[in-house]
Amino acid sequence: MLLSNFYWCLPVLLQGATAYSEAFRKHCLSFTPENCITDSIRTRLEFIPSGTTLNLSDNVASCNRPSQAVSADLCRIALQIPTSKRSSISFEVWFPQSWSKKRYVATGNGGIDGCIKYEDLAYGTANGFVAMGTNNGHNGTTGVEMYNNPDIIEDFSYRALHTGTVAAKKLIKRFYGMSPAHSYFIGCSLGGRMGIKAAEDFPEDYDGIVAGCPAVDFNNLQGERAMFYPITGAVGSANYISKETWTGLIHEEILKQCDTIDHVKDGIIEVPGKCFFDPQTLLCKPYQTTDCLNSDQVEQLQKIYAPYTYSNGTLIFPRMNPGNELQAVQKLLAGSPFSYSQDWFRYVVYNDPNWDASTYNEEDVKNADLLNPFNIRTYPKVLPRFKKRGGKILSYHGGQDHQITSFNTERFWDRMFRADPHIRDYYRFFRISGMFHCSTGPGAWVVGQGGGAPANGIPFEPKQNIFAAIVDWVEYGKAPNSLMGTKFVNDDPWQGIEFQRSHCLYPSTQTYIGGDYKQPSSWRCK
Repeated sequence: MLLSNFYWCLPVLLQGATAYSEAFRKHCLSFTPENCITDSIRTRLEFIPSGTTLNLSDNVASCNRPSQAVSADLCRIALQIPTSKRSSISFEVWFPQSWSKKRYVATGNGGIDGCIKYEDLAYGTANGFVAMGTNNGHNGTTGVEMYNNPDIIEDFSYRALHTGTVAAKKLIKRFYGMSPAHSYFIGCSLGGRMGIKAAEDFPEDYDGIVAGCPAVDFNNLQGERAMFYPITGAVGSANYISKETWTGLIHEEILKQCDTIDHVKDGIIEVPGKCFFDPQTLLCKPYQTTDCLNSDQVEQLQKIYAPYTYSNGTLIFPRMNPGNELQAVQKLLAGSPFSYSQDWFRYVVYNDPNWDASTYNEEDVKNADLLNPFNIRTYPKVLPRFKKRGGKILSYHGGQDHQITSFNTERFWDRMFRADPHIRDYYRFFRISGMFHCSTGPGAWVVGQGGGAPANGIPFEPKQNIFAAIVDWVEYGKAPNSLMGTKFVNDDPWQGIEFQRSHCLYPSTQTYIGGDYKQPSSWRCK
């Protein structure tokens, strides 16, 4: 018997919370999802009561998700679903007991990884969505399983997400007795690219997409990120710039040059496009040996903060965000290969585990873009089918992003605007000043962009929460014109709000008009 019908058959006196939960639990444990999805293997079926902290000890350690708190009664289902003779996806879908709005959300991945974002599954179900995630065709945070296996690369490029959503919708109909009324996607970084790719190739999959910091123009992005290591050199090499110098001398000089362009000294480069860092100011004067850089190091900085181009001047990728140094030293400026790019060239572009990242040059990025496996590039000018069916997209990007420059999302949106001046009818973009990659930073970065800290402490309502905003746009036709971000004291909601800022609809920019800079009313979008 279908769950919805079963609930209607319950006598009125039995429809208390306890009886209702027990009915849901029994329905969950009697469900046979493997019978609905061809050749799938059930790996988990369990009822999870609200308040449980799931032990994820069987999760791949590199995914760094040992546990997950759950705040809704739900039915947790996991399957292994084949995608070819030598590839498959690990698939999880969580069915909440309360599903009155009949909403479904798929979640994205990050890096080049195969890590289900359990925090996003919990976020979705806490707000009444059925939530689904996959391992993107491989386990862990490296690309080694892609080596000599194009089927796994195909899963990673597009197939895992689409397969997961097709399976989830089948299971939803069987479990609840009805299909979702509205379907959504939420993801950041690689997940942002996945959302754009879905709109491009499978426009029927989602009604609304939140595509944060999207890794679009993917092949050139991998080249741009590989470019840093040959410039910086390895730790201890000649003219190597230490992490302490990056986060101290250089970062402080960038803030000195750019922080107050907006007339407010707050550690935030409000509009990064107005900041053109001049590293010559750090060049050592005669006989100066401390708190300065030598000429070779200054040249490094000039390359690092410049747009990445071919030798003929053709743009490969936009310049890095100035002001991201505190986080960029972890990967881009760490004096070691950027692991995602190294794996992409080793296991996808060249099928050579011994490829040396220190030899990277522009021929490598050219080869990557020519290969473009399964059209992973994801750089459309228009999305006509998605637009025609009424689909909506919201993007956001941090102004001090340390992994994917926000200038790339501006370039992407501008390119689409030139092809379709009415793009705002279905695709809108917000720049989040002072945000690092996907979350955290000195700015008002909490906008409901994912589970955990990005949503803690704010309500699920469209003015402050981008996930709620896409729902409001899709279901009620209310397109957002601004997005209120929140910065908590020490990034802890329990300590209260430090400040809020209303982030502008691109291409408008935040403009300080006077007063307490921590008050949203002291800024205007112009």
